[in-house]
Amino acid sequence: PRMDERVTYVGHATVLLEVGGARMLTDPILRGRVAHLRRHGGAVDHGSLGELDAVLVSHAHLDHLHAGSLKPLARADAQPVLIVPPGARRHVAKLGFADVREIGAGESTEVAGVEVAATPAVHDGRRHPLGPSGEAVGFRVGPPGRRVYFAGDTDIFGAMADLADGLDLALVPVWGWGPSLGPGHLDPEAAAEALRLLRPRVAVPIHWGTLFPFVLDLVRGKAGLLTDPPHRFAERASRLTPEVEVRVLRPGEATPLPPPR
Repeated sequence: PRMDERVTYVGHATVLLEVGGARMLTDPILRGRVAHLRRHGGAVDHGSLGELDAVLVSHAHLDHLHAGSLKPLARADAQPVLIVPPGARRHVAKLGFADVREIGAGESTEVAGVEVAATPAVHDGRRHPLGPSGEAVGFRVGPPGRRVYFAGDTDIFGAMADLADGLDLALVPVWGWGPSLGPGHLDPEAAAEALRLLRPRVAVPIHWGTLFPFVLDLVRGKAGLLTDPPHRFAERASRLTPEVEVRVLRPGEATPLPPPR
């Protein structure tokens, strides 16, 4: 595999995609704290991410669209394109990005010669539980002959099967940040079921083990609630879809994309 085509799991839903010569960051959460959530391992140095071509935001929840993490990216010398779902532009308007593109499910744009297509997501994308409504999307990224799917936050849905053609890698959420999940999320078992529809060559579990509620973080014996899900996902997937290679990455770890077909 080309060593410049890889994914790095930064943590939570933040992934650095290096594909087709482009470098893209998903749902940046880089600060040491988000509201009542504490990040394990401390803040991420923005400079360590290198030059970015695009930042992809799946929806407007605080643990996916975080102004404190986005502002330093807008100040970079080589400012990335910011791609957001419909309704999210108002939340980023004052952050300083010169090129903000709203795309909804079924729409696409191009950055650095790589197509970025928004895909459906079954998730309430409003900013707060009582805030204005907004759309949630996933993203399918890749140049011709390459396909990476970033699910964002979503429940399983039948049209996932429409994303399966030529899918090299699926970045699949398997949990969240608390001891339980609300609607519009995948748990390890549902995420494994989703692989039956997506049929990727490689799957990487995301959205786990990074953000902890402050109170839960004090109860160390409960930490497994947030760190066990990717391993439950891998075990379930090995039985349901043994043809899919599951790679569990700790925050900060990278893996190359599989060789081109």
